[in-house]
Amino acid sequence: MIDIAGAGAFGTALAIALARGGAEVTLWARAGAEGMQGARENAKRLAGHRFPDALRVTGDLSDLTSDILLVAIPTQKLDGFLDRLPARGGTVLSCAKGIHKATGLSPSALIAAHAEGVTTGALTGPSFAADIAAGLPTALTLACADDALGAQLQDRLSTPVLRLYRTTDVVGAELGGALKNVIAIAAGAVMGAGLGESARAALMARGFAEMRRVARDRGARDETLAGLSGFGDLVLTCTSDKSRNYRFGQALGAGKTPDAAMTVEGTATAQEISAHPDLDTPIATAVAALSGGQASVQDVMAELLNRPLKQE
Repeated sequence: MIDIAGAGAFGTALAIALARGGAEVTLWARAGAEGMQGARENAKRLAGHRFPDALRVTGDLSDLTSDILLVAIPTQKLDGFLDRLPARGGTVLSCAKGIHKATGLSPSALIAAHAEGVTTGALTGPSFAADIAAGLPTALTLACADDALGAQLQDRLSTPVLRLYRTTDVVGAELGGALKNVIAIAAGAVMGAGLGESARAALMARGFAEMRRVARDRGARDETLAGLSGFGDLVLTCTSDKSRNYRFGQALGAGKTPDAAMTVEGTATAQEISAHPDLDTPIATAVAALSGGQASVQDVMAELLNRPLKQE
C-alpha cells in the first residue's frame, strides 16, 4: 500500500502510475474526494486520465495508514497541511519543489520539523503530470539519507515506465528541484520578451552555474546537480510551456499579467536565494525583482548584460 496526500495534477498522476503498476494506492484530496471517487477521474486537475481500480480517493486524513506517504502539497502550503496530519511513523517523502518562504526550509526539512518519528526524503526530477498519467517513460530522483531504506523505496515505487534513481544527497536533490524553477522563470521571460533561443541557451547555461554555486554553498554534492533533479529538470522546465514557472516568466516577459491561480514556486525561491548578498546569484536576484514588480525585463536584462566580463 502507498498513500499520497495532495490531489493536484502531480499527486494524481503519481497515484495513477503507482496503482497501474500494481500498488494499492490511497489518494487524499483536500476537496472533491467523493466526486473523484465516483467519477474515477480528476476532471479539474488531470482530465482524461481514468483511475485504475487499485486507486481509492479519500477526504479523511485518518485513512492514510500506509508506511509510505508521498506528500504532493505545494511548498508554501505544506506547513498548514502538516499541522493537520495525524501523528504517524514510517516514511514521508516530499514531492514538492521549492524553499519554504517563512522558514527557509526545504520541504523534507519542514516535514521533519512537523512530524516527529518519521523518516523523510524527497521524490523529485524532470516530470510533467500528464506524461506520468499517460504512462510515458519518466525518470525521477529518489533522495533518502539512509541508502538501504532508499533501495527498498526505490523497489516499491518504481514501475515499468516510472524509473527511479536513488541518492543519499537529499539537500542536493531538493535544491535542484527548487532552483531550476527560478531559472525557468527567467527562461520564460527571455522567450516572452522575444530575445530568442540563443539568449535562452545562454541563460540556461549561466543559470546552471548559479544553481551549482548555491547548492555547493548549502552543502550539496556537485554531481547531484548534474543529474535528473538538477540538470534534467532544468532542461525540461526551461524549454516547455507545460511548465508553470516557464509560463509565468513568458507572461512577465511579454508584459502580460500571469495567471494568479497558478502555483509558481520559483518566485518564493528567488526571493529566498537573493536575500543572501554574500553569494553571487544575479539570475535569482533578477527574477526576484522582476516577479516582485521592482524591475522590468529591460531593466534586468540591462543589469545582466552590463556585468563585468569574466572567465567561464
